[in-house]
Order: sequence, then structure tokens, then C-alpha cells
Amino acid sequence: MTKDKLDVVVLEKDVIKKGDDTEIIKSNKSTQSSAEAGVSQQFLKLAKRFVIDGALLPEDKQMLIEDRTVKRARLNQLRKQQNIENIMQKTLSYCSSVEFGQRTDHDWFSRYIALSEDVSNPTMQDLWAKILAGELTKPGSFSFKALQIFRDMSIYDAKLLAKACSLAVKDPNKKNIRLVTGAYQQPGLLNFFSKQRQQYCNLSQYGLNYADLLALSESHLIYLQESESSLITKDEVLQFTYNGLALKLTAKKSNVCLQFYKFTPLGTELAHLISDKGNDEFFVHLKKMLTHYFAVKSD
Repeated sequence: MTKDKLDVVVLEKDVIKKGDDTEIIKSNKSTQSSAEAGVSQQFLKLAKRFVIDGALLPEDKQMLIEDRTVKRARLNQLRKQQNIENIMQKTLSYCSSVEFGQRTDHDWFSRYIALSEDVSNPTMQDLWAKILAGELTKPGSFSFKALQIFRDMSIYDAKLLAKACSLAVKDPNKKNIRLVTGAYQQPGLLNFFSKQRQQYCNLSQYGLNYADLLALSESHLIYLQESESSLITKDEVLQFTYNGLALKLTAKKSNVCLQFYKFTPLGTELAHLISDKGNDEFFVHLKKMLTHYFAVKSD
């Protein structure tokens, strides 16, 4: 009579043993359990930090819910106070040598505090400090709506805005900011079949793809609909700046259009927070694309 071989699954062993009649099979349950334990520990630490871990503890170790409520409220207020004081310190470094000619609106300042006091990320605190410094220097620089939009932005959104600014051109007065995507000449008898009539500037090649543009649009920072300039005549001059560098375009042909994504008024406001930091490789690419229809001069 033959003996049937039995398969025995052992959950807590890390080695496989084989005998005459049994085979012990290695399981990855212990690895999964340790990973889950790691996640659980992270979750418990997070819950404890924000004083919402009461129900996760054994009953004999729980504080009264009334006491937990008071403790959480106190820690939240302390955290907010620490955040806003950090922002005030950063603000001082931006405007310590500036004399304020006008009084800052108290309602604006109260709204600013209410929106910024929950910000604990150092990078975002730095940007909030720049907002306050800009408003103190020139009241009216940042609207209530811009503050609300910025409050809802993550650090990822802020980095995306910085990326867009690094690829954008501005009017000399900085009231209009554009992401140039191409240029073309209206079709005519002489150029109708020309493959060079349309020139493109590939933003995705420099880190700003369509998904990024969509995210910027959802944050109300750019218009997702691509725009065009009015028809540009031969010898007409356009003046821009690219991250602090002058960019002068003189049309070599008539009936030329620039294509671009335009920053919204809110996006233009918040773009003032971003320091000039251009992309040299992109600037070369942009100028090369524009030379088909323009004489390009940059400082």
C-alpha cells in the first residue's frame, strides 16, 4: 500500500524542508505581514501626530474622548502658529530693506493668514512669504482669488508652474505671459504646398507635456485653448523677454501668426513668485524655430 504525499503549508517558515512523506512549502505570507506591519506603523504614527489615534488603541489606554478633542485642538493651533511664524520670518528676509509706501489692507492680511497657516512644507512656506512680501511692497499685487487658488496648489503644482515659467516669454510690462508652440504663415499661392509653412516648438521635449498643460489649466493658471496672435506684417517688431533676457522679433514675411498657450490673469499673478530661471537648450530651440519667419535678436 502506497502512502499519499501530503503538502503542508507553513506560514511562518523561511526555508523549505523535504521529508519522505511530507513537503513543507515556503510561503511569502511572512513577508507580506512585515510589509503590512510597516505600513501600519506609519499609519499609527501619522494618526498619533494629529491626535486621531484614540480609537486605534486598547480601551484601557485610551484618553477620554473629551480630553482627546481638547488635545487635538490645542496641537492644531500650535501647528498653525508655528507655520505662520515661519512664514513671517521668511517674509522679513525678502523685504527687510524695502520701505512701504502704502498701508496693507487688513482684510487682505487676515485672509492671507487664514489661508497660509496650514502650510507646513518649507518650499510652499517660502512662496507664501514671497506673496506677502510682494503685497507689502506693492498692495494689490495678489488678489483674494489668487490666494485661494494658491492655497489649493500642491508642491507638485508649484513645481509645474515653475516649469511653465521657465519656458514662457513675457511682454515687456509682464502683463501677458505665453508658452509659444509654433508659428505659421497664412496659405497663399507661393507657399500653399510648402512643408515649411508651419513651424512647431515641442514643449514636451523640454518637460511640459499635454497632461501638464491640462493640470495647469485645471488649476486656472493657463488657458487650455491654444491661441494665435493677430496677423503680423513684414518688418513688424515684437518685443518679449525670456527669463530676464530681451527677445526682439522682426518679421521677415507678411501674414505670419504666432501660436501659444496664454497664462490666465491668476497664473500671471502667481508667476511673479517664480524667479527667472531659463532653459538655455530650450531658448536655442525656440529661436531656431522663430528664425524661419523672424529676424531674432536676444541679449
